[in-house]
Amino acid sequence: MTQTKSNSNIVAIITMCFIFAMISFVTNMGAPFGNIWGFKYDFAASWGNLMNFTAYLFMGIPSGLLLKKIGYKKTALAALVVGIIGLALQYFSSIYGNDIYVNTIGETQVALNLYIYLLGALVCGFCVCMLNTVVNPMLNMLGGGGNKGNQLIQVGGTLNSLTATLTPLLAGVLVGTVTENTSMSDVSPLLFIGMAVFAVSFCIIYFVTIPEPNFGDSGSLMDSIKGALRFRHLVLGVIAIFFYVGIEIGIPMHLNFYVTNMGFEGSAAIGGTLAASYWFMMLIGRFSSTFISGKVSTRAQMTFVSTVALCLLLAAIFLPESTTMAFKGHEVPVKVFFLAACGLCTSVMWGGIFNLAVEGLGKYTEAASGVFMMMVVGGGLMPWLQDVIAKASDTITSYWLVVAMVAYILFFSLIGSKNVNKDIPVD
Repeated sequence: MTQTKSNSNIVAIITMCFIFAMISFVTNMGAPFGNIWGFKYDFAASWGNLMNFTAYLFMGIPSGLLLKKIGYKKTALAALVVGIIGLALQYFSSIYGNDIYVNTIGETQVALNLYIYLLGALVCGFCVCMLNTVVNPMLNMLGGGGNKGNQLIQVGGTLNSLTATLTPLLAGVLVGTVTENTSMSDVSPLLFIGMAVFAVSFCIIYFVTIPEPNFGDSGSLMDSIKGALRFRHLVLGVIAIFFYVGIEIGIPMHLNFYVTNMGFEGSAAIGGTLAASYWFMMLIGRFSSTFISGKVSTRAQMTFVSTVALCLLLAAIFLPESTTMAFKGHEVPVKVFFLAACGLCTSVMWGGIFNLAVEGLGKYTEAASGVFMMMVVGGGLMPWLQDVIAKASDTITSYWLVVAMVAYILFFSLIGSKNVNKDIPVD
């Protein structure tokens, strides 16, 4: 009986890690696709990413409710169907509506296909929000919480980073240099790959057994949310997640924009490669953490990586742009490599923040996961705000916003993550 349960848990862990990988493949389409739309509509470069993450604001709580009503497996299956629809809409934007102008923003006529793409990005956001709500508490639970729970989240995060590396890299290869003739049809292979992966994943998850965790009866959804928000470390952790996703997405996105906008031949490919390097650094960091997390406390890891990230960001900001080095036959500012290296630091932050913030929540864990997913909207809002700052000044100046957000995460790691509400019943 014990052996059967163990085998079931192994299959569930593999399945959850597989889903974790798919989340970033779809999410990371936002930046390279933004280069395409931004060339035609300067104001729209970060809109797809904004729509993708805005979905979390509306879907976070409903995702938590779905977990309580239909369980983890059915929620994951529903999410995969939604994902196929979202990717199909984005592909549809490449073949329809290009010559149908529906309104004017400023002095620019806007075609229907942009709105179809944005709708697709929003629908994909619903999908990845639902998947995230399933994956994180499931892996944390299967690992038994604590350092072991964080260790499993980092394992899933390693695969997440692998696909995150591939998306901008493949998009850069497909596009090369962004011109007025570049369109979504140039990156349609990525969309077909995404739809195929979702379809295969649906079949796999449909036939495997996923144990449904039971955190106890916490009453209605609103009662669960209110109960969860009584914990100070959860509230501060929710803010930390909001900032963290803004950091994770904002650093490589604006790194990609920064290099692509240099305009030399193949700049989009170089920008995509450097952005992919950031995600590859995350892969290395998460893979390394799978061996470290079981032995080193999450708080110690978070404190260390937050401090190093601040140092790397400040070095990138203050290093002169005239300091360059050769990269793939082109001279690029050395500062871009400091930005890419930040991936090593951000690699463990998602799992670390989630692990610290839900520690000791018991029956409120599912509701807390839903609240967390709402705050992932920071991955759309903060990069958008960074884009506003970049347009008002310059891209490198906009990274001061990232510095401020990393500083908050350092505060959460040192002080805010301590559970000061242990007197609240969680059984």
